[in-house]
Amino acid sequence: MRTDRKHVISIAGLDPSGGAGILADVKTFEQLGINGFAVCTAITLQTESEFKGISWIPVHQIELQLDTLLQKYDVEFLKIGLIQNLPVLDELIQSIRRKYPRIKVIWDPVLRSSSGFEFHTDLQENVLYEILSQTYLVTPNNEEAKMMMHTADSLIAVKGINRFTSVFMKSYRDERMEAYDLLLENGEEFFFRTDSSGVFEKHGSGCVLSAAITAFLAKGYTLKSACTEAKAYTLEFLKSTERLLGSHNQINMMSHHE
Repeated sequence: MRTDRKHVISIAGLDPSGGAGILADVKTFEQLGINGFAVCTAITLQTESEFKGISWIPVHQIELQLDTLLQKYDVEFLKIGLIQNLPVLDELIQSIRRKYPRIKVIWDPVLRSSSGFEFHTDLQENVLYEILSQTYLVTPNNEEAKMMMHTADSLIAVKGINRFTSVFMKSYRDERMEAYDLLLENGEEFFFRTDSSGVFEKHGSGCVLSAAITAFLAKGYTLKSACTEAKAYTLEFLKSTERLLGSHNQINMMSHHE
């Protein structure tokens, strides 16, 4: 019996529909052969198509959940999703860096729900830049990157974020309206063409993508390869059903990049 599974943690909200947040992340981790733990930051009132409200978990309780896990388990990669505001995120990341300096943080900035509810409207530059400088990777979509950097130009936004950390930006479209994801790492740019044939819109697809990147990083993949594999996994997830809720157990992943 194999007992050498890697451990990763998702720090995010509880979406009762299971399509996004910690439930979606743990489903992804499990499907990719990783032990996934969950630390809850918020309890949402929602389905896959409607958002009704949210109750936030105090930051000290988030830290207690996290400490309980990290005092027992060896974790190298940790994903942060939905969080109350930037000061709370900054406090949490500072605590992680102080107590567990070996852990690499992947931040998936959830600024707005897929149904249109806005979580963050005040993005203080000094706090944001401090947070970015403490992360290993940030995974905004095209609109989130522009909001974070206060610009209407996607490439200016992603390059601005890359001054502080590596960034994987989802849903970029060039002047010909071709769709790409874009990774910037150590001054290098990698474009990942998006194949939209046979896919259906999914609630929580961004959560799934960033969770998959985290899982592949934990398995020892390079950042570029982890993004490649995670994108392939997410593509299969988008094809898995015609509904807003996807299915993970329909996905048969064959690794093609080590």
